[in-house]
Amino acid sequence: MAAASAAGSAVVAFKSAGVSHRRFANFRQLSSPVKLPASINLQCRSLSSVSPSGIKAQVATVEQASTEAAQIVEAPVVVVTGASRGIGKAVALALGKAGCKVLVNYARSSKEAEEVCKEIEASGGQALTFGGDVSKEADVNSMMKAAIEAWGTVDVLINNAGITRDGLLMRMKMSQWQEVIDLNLTGVFLCTQAAAKIMMKKKKGRIINITSVVGLVGNVGQANYSAAKAGVIGLTKTVAKEYSSRNITVNAVAPGFIASDMTAKLGGDFEKKILEAIPLGRYGQPEEVAGLIEFLALNPAAAYITGQVLTIDGGMVM
Repeated sequence: MAAASAAGSAVVAFKSAGVSHRRFANFRQLSSPVKLPASINLQCRSLSSVSPSGIKAQVATVEQASTEAAQIVEAPVVVVTGASRGIGKAVALALGKAGCKVLVNYARSSKEAEEVCKEIEASGGQALTFGGDVSKEADVNSMMKAAIEAWGTVDVLINNAGITRDGLLMRMKMSQWQEVIDLNLTGVFLCTQAAAKIMMKKKKGRIINITSVVGLVGNVGQANYSAAKAGVIGLTKTVAKEYSSRNITVNAVAPGFIASDMTAKLGGDFEKKILEAIPLGRYGQPEEVAGLIEFLALNPAAAYITGQVLTIDGGMVM
């Protein structure tokens, strides 16, 4: 009974460390006969000629080698778009500090992206920056190629990049509409398509799309943004169905009002109205959103969650 419990604990430990079923299968295969190096074969001669203390030493050596092999676990490779500030930055830092190898994508804020990388590396993680427009297919393909050249694969994709071009529908210019749709929706499509091709080959992966509560309930002056974020929700559910047989989970996170440079500039009366609409009576923090995304991206308990939209809005949309 104790042996069974210990074996179960070992499985949980491997899963908690982020070991895939494929890699865990490789560990199980160690129990099969393997060809040992000559130095070990020489030590495995007739045990009758070896003293008890010598046997214990050999066993300890084998146990140490097995432990070292178990510890060689590849850290997940994560691509985070729009990761130079706000929610994207918080997500990149959280995943980097959790031991992931993080590609920090940015469009224009190269200095800020470099700072994110430095912070990840200071915490013991690995990171690289990639400047590119996710609404352009060539940039997206180059970004995925950069991750593969650096680390060999892509395990997790966080589609976070987005912009706003607010205005009432009657005054909204075509350019305002198209810019938001191109980046906030087409960008998610392009990144998801490119990453899914990589994940399909190994039958494992997690994709998290950042949408918004505006995509669920709409918002005055944001017809373009609301349409794009609602589109991300529909895309999330469809892709989750298409790739479920490949063990790729796809979910969306819908934040409400999250503290940012923008909310810091709101006037007193306007801010009061916003906070009155939030049952918890405050803005959310980027780190809170990052915590939810980290769970969906890395935690073994999230392996059975797919096609879902998780709101994190202080109860604003119920």
